[in-house]
Amino acid sequence: MRAAIFDAPFSIRMAEAPKPQPRAGEVLVRVKAAGLCAGDLYIYTGKNPYVTYPRIGGHEIAGVVEAYGADATGPAIGTRVVVDPFIGCGHCYPCRIGKRNCCANLTIVGVHREGGFADFVTAPVQNLNLVPETLSHFEAAFAEPVAIGVQGCRRGMVTSEDTVLVLGAGPIGLAIVEVARAVGAKVYATDLSGERLSTAADLGAISIAGGAGLLERVLEITNGEGMPVVMEATGAATMMEETIDLVAAGGRIVILGLVKKGQGITYPGLDFTRKEVTILGSRASVDCFPEALALLASGKIHYPKIASSFALGEAPGVFQTLADNPMALHKALFISED
Repeated sequence: MRAAIFDAPFSIRMAEAPKPQPRAGEVLVRVKAAGLCAGDLYIYTGKNPYVTYPRIGGHEIAGVVEAYGADATGPAIGTRVVVDPFIGCGHCYPCRIGKRNCCANLTIVGVHREGGFADFVTAPVQNLNLVPETLSHFEAAFAEPVAIGVQGCRRGMVTSEDTVLVLGAGPIGLAIVEVARAVGAKVYATDLSGERLSTAADLGAISIAGGAGLLERVLEITNGEGMPVVMEATGAATMMEETIDLVAAGGRIVILGLVKKGQGITYPGLDFTRKEVTILGSRASVDCFPEALALLASGKIHYPKIASSFALGEAPGVFQTLADNPMALHKALFISED
């Protein structure tokens, strides 16, 4: 089969690779669309703290059921599905309490095992999610990033009564904007890029210019109180540290961005008690795909309309373009040419 293979940081090539064979309990999926996210770009630039090389990347996968391994049953051959890429061991403490996204022995499709930047991919049968009839493969491939937005909003307990500040209007930040808006929250977004802020505004957020003076602008908007919910989606340590100043007393901070392994961040210790803030991490998603697909099918999520599609063979060039300028595209997907 064809595959886009990461050999090392800043090295990706198109090549023929062995067609994967589903093992016991697994399904073989013919890939129809695979999204490129910040995590994939971090694999290319050497910043993903979890990946091993060489690797076929891609974890935002929509396709059709092609075949099953031994003792595996599921939707009929040809059924349209999306793949939840997080595979828990089922035995460790996080798995036992329903947090398999934080599994101590976690396997991620496209990170620890071969992913969807290829003609075929395998996954456990239980990681399949059926695609609503109204969605195209292109739209369905957004289920994974939208699920991250669902998880973040669940972690932050976002409701229609909340005002939310999203830090970073990249792919994940925009997914958070859309999900928070879908539950009825008032949403502000900030970014250093005027173009990204414009896109966030098109999706219903109120834009706030990023950079120097952000805190002053937020305090002015909130009459000195700060934001009830702050969602960090930049992956920048300095922004993670600023969340404690941006959040209102009694508010919630949700950290979704990734920093490099070993990178520390610092909060003023007094503010933990002075503000009585709740600080939460949010990693990918767990049991959020059904809600994400329902939101996409409802028409409440407009994110796919700003994405760009490419043939899989264009992957090396697309990664190079985004490494040179991460804001060159709002979102990229690779579509099967057959």
